[in-house]
Amino acid sequence: MQQMYEANQSTGNRPAATSPRRKTGVLALTLVAALVLTACGNKKDEHAAPQGGAPKPPEVSVLTVKLESIPVVSDLPGRLEPVRVAQVGARVAGILQKRLFTEGSDVKAGQVLFQIDNAPYRANLESAQATLAQAQATLAQAASTARRYKPLVEANAISKQEYDVAVANEKAAQAQVAAGKAAVTNANINLGYASVTAPISGRIGRSLVTEGALVGQSGVTELAVIQQINPLYVNVTQSSSDILRMREALKSGKLAKAGDNAAKVIVYTDDGKPYAHPGKLLFTDLTVDPATGQVSVRAELPNPENLLLPGMYVRVHIQEAQVENAVLVPQQAVTRNEKGNTVMVVAADGSVSPRPVQISQSKGTNWVVSEGLKAGDQVMVDGFIKLGMGATHVTPVPWKNPSDKAAAPAAPAAGAAPQAEAPAADKPAASPEAAGNTAASK
Repeated sequence: MQQMYEANQSTGNRPAATSPRRKTGVLALTLVAALVLTACGNKKDEHAAPQGGAPKPPEVSVLTVKLESIPVVSDLPGRLEPVRVAQVGARVAGILQKRLFTEGSDVKAGQVLFQIDNAPYRANLESAQATLAQAQATLAQAASTARRYKPLVEANAISKQEYDVAVANEKAAQAQVAAGKAAVTNANINLGYASVTAPISGRIGRSLVTEGALVGQSGVTELAVIQQINPLYVNVTQSSSDILRMREALKSGKLAKAGDNAAKVIVYTDDGKPYAHPGKLLFTDLTVDPATGQVSVRAELPNPENLLLPGMYVRVHIQEAQVENAVLVPQQAVTRNEKGNTVMVVAADGSVSPRPVQISQSKGTNWVVSEGLKAGDQVMVDGFIKLGMGATHVTPVPWKNPSDKAAAPAAPAAGAAPQAEAPAADKPAASPEAAGNTAASK
């Protein structure tokens, strides 16, 4: 009996050994429930707080108006052209003996470039000089005869006819001398043409003929081309309607002249970079192309480093005028319809009202507003959907240009570390549940 009683006592005490585990599980569930109720209570308090007072007006992004002078820029395609182009040609016939320049180099005006065989032209010069000497001798004899006959005819020693013949022979001899001098000059010119020189200073291209070639036989033979590329011409075309509208605006005073004499010209190369040296507008053609309705415009562009070459296509920004007391407004802030252009202006008390504006042109992603706004006005840029939800008053905050944010992409990365460390502070709040699970597994 004693043994059976002890066995029963040992069996009855087994459930009591598991009671600490159950107590630990119950304690963990109680802590979790308390945390959930606390979180719900905080959310109710957060939702209940605004009910106790007036709701805060929604925030909208605004742009504060600052009036300034905005240039009127025409963006046009253009092509570069040398200010001077000279074809170097052989003006006398002969065999080309020498090329005296380096292809692609800079040459000076008067520099000898080619040498043509000049032996025939030297012989022609000597022949012309001999003919001139003969004519001069004949003139001397005729002049002497005329001088001797003059007193004789006055004394009636010879007939007047003989004297007239002597005077005529003198004049004929003078004409022969003049013809001889002209022949000598012509022979000298032809002899000089045998040495082909540069007509202008500039950069010479490749040689179009080689030594030993017969040139100038049936006309002028082109030997090379010289181009003067500093400065360069920029030829562009502009719509005639744009030119007429700009001239009317300048006449009425809506636009102001950009400069005293010439408009400013900025050239952009194929890679989109502005050229270091600005140019100036020279003239606008007087006729309109009937096929395209375009007007030719020419500008002059310095090229001291010879970076630009003739024939290149460029983008040309011509500042022909400027809008006074204007403001740049993002295009998203302007509503355009058949009634006109309007913007939403935020007053000092937070109320919002539409205001009509006048737009002169676009500049990038902005509109150039010339009328309707004054300095200090707050133009609404973002947050229009909040007005559609029934808001009558708003809280204006300065608008931040997205392009400015794109310029500093590394800024969010710097603040990412504290956000990553923030959940670490919340880890103890989740530890009771983890502790309960660990205790239950044990």
